[in-house]
Amino acid sequence: MNIPDAYSQLDQWNSVMFLYDSALKAINTKIEILNGEFVHIYGHTPIEHIKSRLKTPESIVKKLKGDGHEVTIENMVEKLSDIAGIRIICSFTQDIYKIADMIARQKDVTVLYVKDYIKQPKPNGYKSYHMVVTIPIYLTEGPVETKVEIQIRTVAMDFWASLEHKIYYKFEGNAPDFLEAELKACADMVDMLDAKMFSLNQSILALGQDGRENAQEQKDK
Repeated sequence: MNIPDAYSQLDQWNSVMFLYDSALKAINTKIEILNGEFVHIYGHTPIEHIKSRLKTPESIVKKLKGDGHEVTIENMVEKLSDIAGIRIICSFTQDIYKIADMIARQKDVTVLYVKDYIKQPKPNGYKSYHMVVTIPIYLTEGPVETKVEIQIRTVAMDFWASLEHKIYYKFEGNAPDFLEAELKACADMVDMLDAKMFSLNQSILALGQDGRENAQEQKDK
């Protein structure tokens, strides 16, 4: 990001946060359009809902210090990838990869890196698909590539992650062993639930198709 050196620290901060906020709006619009196209083509939506957020100044400072970086605007932009974050919640695990591919194929979206915690969950059982992308924000002086972290997960994964987040901050990352064990057991149950729900949905779709075919056969007689 090219923020003029003459700007005060406050001006620089406001300019950077404006860019991140604009990037969230731009990505949100793209996702809503892609979701609408999916409904138009396939007759159903893969996305349950979308959440977006900007990190607070306190969170940004804490993250930089925790990672051993000096608290500067430059480090904030260069070292952090999750200041602007979007979470996409979908029904089934299989939808996650469809959505990620739809986003990655956008010409003005550049995928910097991916962390697939679905195929390789964290030790505590955390599952989610993370993409860090850049999107150009078009200002009067030209485009500014701005980073956004996109997390895609199922409803069940999101429910688990919300609980894990509460436990992590409640115990500042040092939760009792029995809670960690219970959390991991819940993650295994979430995995089973996602698989079962997908299988059930496939059965419903198959029965619906059979019903339509039988109705057509009766009509043709």
